[in-house]
Order: sequence, then C-alpha cells, then structure tokens
Amino acid sequence: MLNKAQIQDLIPHRDPFLWLDEVVEVDEQKIHARKHLDPSIWVFQGHYPDFPVLPGVIQCEMCFQASAVLIAPIQPVEDGKVPVVARANKVKFRRMVRPGDTVEIYAEITDRLKDTFYLTGKIMVGDDLAMRCDFASTAAKPR
Repeated sequence: MLNKAQIQDLIPHRDPFLWLDEVVEVDEQKIHARKHLDPSIWVFQGHYPDFPVLPGVIQCEMCFQASAVLIAPIQPVEDGKVPVVARANKVKFRRMVRPGDTVEIYAEITDRLKDTFYLTGKIMVGDDLAMRCDFASTAAKPR
C-alpha cells in the first residue's frame, strides 16, 4: 500500500491535479488505487453546480495517473521525462461519479513495445462500473 506522499515520489502530479489518495495494491502488471471525492473539491464547483458530476476526462486521468505509478518501477522517469498518454481508445462511461463517492481505480498492462505501455483501465464506484478505457502511455521530454 502506498500513501499520497509515496505516490508523489513516483509521479510528477501534484494537488490540485493529483487524483490518487492511495494505492491499495500493485504488482508488476496491475494496480488498484483509490480516491475519495470530497464534495468541496474545485471541479464540482463549476461542472454542473446544481447537479455536480465528475467529468469523464478526470475519470480517464485517474487511470492514467494510476498507470504512471504502475510503470514507474519498471521504467523510472529519467532525464526530465514525464509520463504522458499517447492515445485513448474504447472509452465508455457507464455511471455518473458524484461528490462523496469513493472511486476504485484500476489499470493493467496488456502489452509493451519498447518505451510504450498499452493498458486497460477502469473506474468502479462500489460494485458499479463507471468508466472503462484502453490507452497507451510513454515518457516524453518536456520542451
């Protein structure tokens, strides 16, 4: 299990855009992380203030960040490189994610080609699938 400080040791994301509170379980192929969505977080103030919903792109970002933690021990980010998403496919939203929800975040490596990792991610709220996607991640050097 990793706490927020340990997560920040592995990836460059920081508040207010760090979307992982803890890593529940991780091995060489998959990760299970968690985020509690406090109703007071900034995104709910403007994304339908009268009916707050977590944007789908944030749900995707949760999987992307979890994958960065998963990949970090396999391919440490060097020379100032940062983990980036190269593509996302087959994104499907099945359930709204709302303030107060605790989100279970999963990512699993399905293939690897040199420095590019192919993954499947999903977001669960309780027993309900909220989002699923396939994506690729690699490390890029900022300009």
